[in-house]
Amino acid sequence: MKILVSDKLSAKGLEILQKERAGLEVAVKTGLTPAELVKEMPPYQGLIVRSSTKVTAEIIAAADNLKIIGRAGIGVDNINLEAATMRGIIVMNAPEGNAITTAEHTISLMLALSRKIPQATSSIKGKKWEKGKFMGVEVFNKTLGIIGLGRIGRLVAQRAQGLGMVTIAYDPYISSDMAQSLGAPLVGFDELLARSDYITVHTPKTNETAYLLGKKEFEKMKKGVRIINCARGGIIDEKALYEAMVSGKVAGAALDVFEQEPPGDNPLIELDAVICTPHLGAATEEAQDNVAIEIAQQMISFFKHGEVKNAVNLPSMNAELYARMGPYITLAEKLGGLEAQLLEGGLKEVKINYYGEIAELETRYLTASLLKGLLEHFIKERINLVNSAIIAKERGIKVTETILSQTENYSSLIRLEAITDKETGSVAGTLYGRRDARLVEINNIPLEAILSGHMLVFYNQDMPGVIGKIGTILGNNKINIAGMNLGRKTIGGMATALVSVDAEIPESVLAEIRAWPIILYAKKIKL
Repeated sequence: MKILVSDKLSAKGLEILQKERAGLEVAVKTGLTPAELVKEMPPYQGLIVRSSTKVTAEIIAAADNLKIIGRAGIGVDNINLEAATMRGIIVMNAPEGNAITTAEHTISLMLALSRKIPQATSSIKGKKWEKGKFMGVEVFNKTLGIIGLGRIGRLVAQRAQGLGMVTIAYDPYISSDMAQSLGAPLVGFDELLARSDYITVHTPKTNETAYLLGKKEFEKMKKGVRIINCARGGIIDEKALYEAMVSGKVAGAALDVFEQEPPGDNPLIELDAVICTPHLGAATEEAQDNVAIEIAQQMISFFKHGEVKNAVNLPSMNAELYARMGPYITLAEKLGGLEAQLLEGGLKEVKINYYGEIAELETRYLTASLLKGLLEHFIKERINLVNSAIIAKERGIKVTETILSQTENYSSLIRLEAITDKETGSVAGTLYGRRDARLVEINNIPLEAILSGHMLVFYNQDMPGVIGKIGTILGNNKINIAGMNLGRKTIGGMATALVSVDAEIPESVLAEIRAWPIILYAKKIKL
């Protein structure tokens, strides 16, 4: 088997791959252009990358023999997952290797920011001695607000507590009991903004977290707050941060990531109170060794034993079982993803009922897929079918399965009920033609719809004119409707609709829909 390593990989990882007993032929060719990589790919069965190589749909299309892509690190946003999955190519990552390193970098930046270490270093190197210019602040007894209590956020909390800091957290998808046990009690988002002396971000970059900290949020913070971001660029509105710093509201910022990398002529980096690093969160010798060793061992296990570990687009099962369960796995994940986007609040409990023929299958894969769909919208770590149940348990989310022989008018049915600290919601789905994933119920209201693409879900009091009004609003904003599915229990009672559209609905259009008094609830969904 031939493996191409297209980014710089630790020597320890390469040594494992190149051992004779591994039985692999390894080529290391770094710095290839996209066009060169397209020409290079056809002979290889495996590809190992870090963050430099962008594995595009064109590269995947040219990889005639490629079976697996290994990412030496956590994030796989440089890999076209959809294209890889469509080609039957497994994508795996190495999620454990750099969590400690990123947490340590966060603490390092916080301390350097507090004591103005980079500025003082630059001053001395400039042959100056400006002792009075670099007055700092202590972190002891200060409040650190942590946005996102995933693997890295928890490590940051532990280390900050060791410095004598008070830690609080905002994470709507972790139980309050779990957060309390970590010494970082959950608070509301606005409360975190108002109380924190320091705010650090540890969430994934999603539609929900884009510009999570913007102009309105900075206005709610206490004067003199300091901001740290070692997560992803674009979670913080850089223009709003600049304005908040110029006004004096924000006393300093430490940034390892930017919306555009390299940041170029970004005015933020010209401010004296901003310190920054070039995306070094995972840049330690230990982390690079760890992720390289991890991905090398996973590659060998796959090619020698057919074992799949830390896959982000495939469960750990043999090909025969996957062929039978694949459509149900897709259905379960889509149901979880839909419910995740409909819910408000922190997830506390998940109840799953399997009805009919599906109950004869190995439901743990289906549960893992459903949890993946639920959790991956909110958690920085890449969720897959291997780790979704473990992460749910770590976050104190109770998961129960019930297998029932009755079919409820379908040969097979999956019903999901999710309970948060604010509400309870449910969805149910089945397969049409043994292949097509279909929604058949939302919150006990019958409704049939294809689970795919951009959608609008809304509730209203059943009355004439609602559909026409929604269609008019979408049409006026040049949003084309691909399909509309309606459901209700009784005439004049609660009604719901799922509208499939050809493009994402802007927030301004969603606000216009919500402003109509007859609309009780409206959300946009992407599956």
